[in-house]
Amino acid sequence: MAPPDSKDGPKPDFAPIRACLFDMDGLLINTEDLYTLCANIVLSKYGRPHLPWSVKAQMMGIPGSSNGDTFHNWAKLPIPREQFKKEQTEQHQIHFPECKPLPGVEALLKTLKSAKNTQGLPIEIALATSSEKKNYDMKTSRQVTKAVLELIPKEHRVLGDDPRIQHGRGKPAPDIYLLALQSINSSLPEGVAKIEPNECLVFEDSVLGVEAGRRAGMRVVWVPHPGLAAEYKGQEKEVLAGRTTLFPIGNDEQRGVVDDGWAEQLVSLENFSYDKYGIVVP
Repeated sequence: MAPPDSKDGPKPDFAPIRACLFDMDGLLINTEDLYTLCANIVLSKYGRPHLPWSVKAQMMGIPGSSNGDTFHNWAKLPIPREQFKKEQTEQHQIHFPECKPLPGVEALLKTLKSAKNTQGLPIEIALATSSEKKNYDMKTSRQVTKAVLELIPKEHRVLGDDPRIQHGRGKPAPDIYLLALQSINSSLPEGVAKIEPNECLVFEDSVLGVEAGRRAGMRVVWVPHPGLAAEYKGQEKEVLAGRTTLFPIGNDEQRGVVDDGWAEQLVSLENFSYDKYGIVVP
């Protein structure tokens, strides 16, 4: 459940974290730069300018946005959308296998695998990515990248085309994060208490992903690309509360409240503060 809608109330007394749930693209691996590269290759071919962050920021995290109205209204390409999609897919097939982990990712995942919280319970980890399986496989085909993603148990990896996620219920809806939590709880040993949403910490790079985590009633760490952070300069508090209305879906009571303490922004995943979340590292 989302935190109470009170700007003036006391900050919540947070429970120690028991589960860390991760987005993938742009958070764990450098796909955002590769998505931009692939788009720019096709744009340049037809004499169009490179994709600016002012446009890209409106597209991040929205399924199909790379070939949607926002992009094409700006790009004004002289080819049909289907042709652009074909050529962009060809570039994805070339460049997605170049994906590599971002700084701090491997160390963080390895540390969490052996960490416990202040109550002595192990920290569970899961993946909640909008990437469909065919793209996930391409992005993780490089051995070093595959090894890092495999630190997350296979049964705890939820992909964008998981049939358990209702069509149209991707981020910023909370469903994918609630499903990732469900995958963890279903694998806990008998007799161990189920993990509650407020005992989860979501790691995200996109604005819509932050909102999805907040709507799920979870704490959130936002690690935006520098280009995205620049676009949202001055709006950070609204992003952390999940209140940007970038992609309205209703159920606004699920969203957080500005300055409620449930989310923070980091520059990278390096030097993550485990103590702040009640996580004890060996």
